Amino acid sequence: MTLLQAFRPAAGLCLLMCFRLIPTSLLLAAVLASACSESREPPTAPAAAQTVPVVVALGDSLTAGQGVAPDESYPSLVQARARSANYPHRVINAGVSGDTSADVLRRLDGALHPDARVLILAAGANDGLQGIPVAQIRSNLSTIIERAQGRGIRVLLCGMETLPTHGLDYSLDFHRVFPDLAARYQVALMPFLLEGVLGDPALNQPDRIHPNAAGYRRIAANIWPYLEPILRATSTNQLDRVNPR
Repeated sequence: MTLLQAFRPAAGLCLLMCFRLIPTSLLLAAVLASACSESREPPTAPAAAQTVPVVVALGDSLTAGQGVAPDESYPSLVQARARSANYPHRVINAGVSGDTSADVLRRLDGALHPDARVLILAAGANDGLQGIPVAQIRSNLSTIIERAQGRGIRVLLCGMETLPTHGLDYSLDFHRVFPDLAARYQVALMPFLLEGVLGDPALNQPDRIHPNAAGYRRIAANIWPYLEPILRATSTNQLDRVNPR
């Protein structure tokens, strides 16, 4: 037997072993690659930003805070109280001095923030001073409430009173507008925005019409029991509230 003949069986055996080892190596590599890929955790999607509910205080100079610093108006004081109570809401002061209910209605769409969840409606005082027909006041306020409710916004209606300069019947009819609308639309009613403030020199500016800083503190305290349940109901997370930014 020649050396070549003796080498051929050995060479065949080596080739056979090599072919057997190759699939095993590939299988081992595949297993290791699979184990590595399974150990990687999928990327976590960022948490969606939480929408801060907005309260829009809509009205005239009594809401705007005519004659006092911006942080002394009742919307600003309500914002501070909501923050201290750990409600997430942001309060926007949408009061404009001199506005009647018709003026408020005209600018309603622009005043309602996209994230508005609550509307404090405090309009009508200038209507009463000007003797605007009660039917027109009722219609304007009705339309404002209907539009707000159509957007899913909760309404707090603030009642107004007017002196009998246009007759006692006018004052009585004016008074009835607010409880009537509250009952019709099933909205919360603060019976009179200036309760305990009107007529008190210590709580009013020299014009005896507009509250001073102390008067606005009284208004904010008076409005809170009517507003707070609505804030609770419209919080983004009632169990884990966050402070407004």
